[in-house]
Amino acid sequence: MAALGVATGGGDWFSALALGVTLLKCLLIPTYHSTDFEVHRNWLAITHSLPISQWYYEATSEWTLDYPPFFAWFEYALSHVAKYFDQEMLNVRNLNYSSSRTLLFQRFSVIFTDTLFVYAVHECCKCIDGKKAGRELTEKPKFILSVLLLWNFGLLIVDHIHFQYNGFLSGLMLLSIARLFQKRHKEGAFLFAVLLHFKHIYLYVAPAYGVYLLRSYCFTANKPDGSIRWNSFSFLRLISLGLIVFLVSALSLGPFLALNQLPQVFSRLFPFKRGLCHAYWAPNFWALYSALDKVLSIIGLELKFLDPSKIPKASMTSGLVQQFQHTVLPSVTPLATLICTLIAILPSIFCLWFKPQGPRGFLRCLILCALSSFMFGWHVHEKAILLAVLPMSLLSVGKAGDASIFLILTTTGHYSLFPLLFTAPELPIKILLMLLFTIYSVSSLKTLFRKEKPLFNWMETFYLLGLGPLEVFCEFVFPFTSWKLKYPFIPLLLTSVYCAVGITYAWFKLYVSVLTDPPVGKTKKQ
Repeated sequence: MAALGVATGGGDWFSALALGVTLLKCLLIPTYHSTDFEVHRNWLAITHSLPISQWYYEATSEWTLDYPPFFAWFEYALSHVAKYFDQEMLNVRNLNYSSSRTLLFQRFSVIFTDTLFVYAVHECCKCIDGKKAGRELTEKPKFILSVLLLWNFGLLIVDHIHFQYNGFLSGLMLLSIARLFQKRHKEGAFLFAVLLHFKHIYLYVAPAYGVYLLRSYCFTANKPDGSIRWNSFSFLRLISLGLIVFLVSALSLGPFLALNQLPQVFSRLFPFKRGLCHAYWAPNFWALYSALDKVLSIIGLELKFLDPSKIPKASMTSGLVQQFQHTVLPSVTPLATLICTLIAILPSIFCLWFKPQGPRGFLRCLILCALSSFMFGWHVHEKAILLAVLPMSLLSVGKAGDASIFLILTTTGHYSLFPLLFTAPELPIKILLMLLFTIYSVSSLKTLFRKEKPLFNWMETFYLLGLGPLEVFCEFVFPFTSWKLKYPFIPLLLTSVYCAVGITYAWFKLYVSVLTDPPVGKTKKQ
């Protein structure tokens, strides 16, 4: 924990928060873990026991290496610690291998690498305006933000129960954002370039970085009305950014370029043979589309309009990735989702260029890019909602309107993760943790903005309270109905549809805010 002490810069309360959540993570070690546990064990084995030339060809397991090279090297580094715990976990032939030592190593590897996330949260707290700080410590924006990030419910269940390394990756993203807030543009660009070569899902927010760095770093001044001063363009700054991206990419992809394996690497990174939806769980536009197709197919079967033998049975709970053809509605192609995604992010990009609002404007654009990609992207994972939830936490302590959007997005997005933990022992854990996080989020932000209008209107309150009856039905009523055998997908369908409504509403509400806010009309050197 010494590293945590260094990261806090003497803030005892921050150390206590970091230590407390670390202890909670340790308590979650024995809980259920998903197939992602075996995915990462297999990647440890691949990178440790095989030469680099075979990393992206190895297919003994169905869980092939499909992350960028930096993450492969990350697994390689971890494997050299793992061998001191249990050498057998590093055997590629040991499919679905598990042992108590393997469990401890993989769980502790996530906890240890979360140190970067703790440091990033501390840096983000430096970027928060403390004008609204109350007398009590618990009313200070920095304290509230620290809790919202360090104790984030989504990260806790996805990383420390379900099993992934999102905390480490999110730490890179938040640290990159903090550096841009601190006007350390080249550091921010470097960190984001590194992040892209750890996990390519962050390409979703790359447009926000590219436009912001061009607008606020390569152009060094604005006119008094906030518009761009074209003669302030610095070609040297553009070259420096390009060099950063080139060198990081060369370090990551260079070995595979030398081996003439780039096409194979990209085929693993962008497997468009996978289906449109990931097990129907991601609550986005395509979940609504697929839900409508499912309803229409059921009606068609009941009315004898469809032939049952020609209806494909898609797996709703296996977590496997596979192609899925719609039954009634036209099937959607990757190109169609790309076009929809681009159309959805373009307004935010235009606002970032033509209505500059400083680093906060960049952050809003980043969140909209993440949400738009989540809404319309191809094969979106339900966990991708964290790409928007975590940076939205920074906005939530600044303005009441942003706090309202954050609470709707976070509560709905977090509840949409419930199907990830479908085992009985984890049911009380996920309900209790989400209740505690949600109650704290609502109460702390209401206190912070108590002098302003209420954070929710009656419609939003009614919608959020509706999550309670939905959970009761899915977990305690539906399993005892006759529908369970005939329509086993109903709980996931209801969860996706209900949460998709809330996430779409938050996305739309944030977009309205971005489009209607005035630009910052100041001429300033960056």
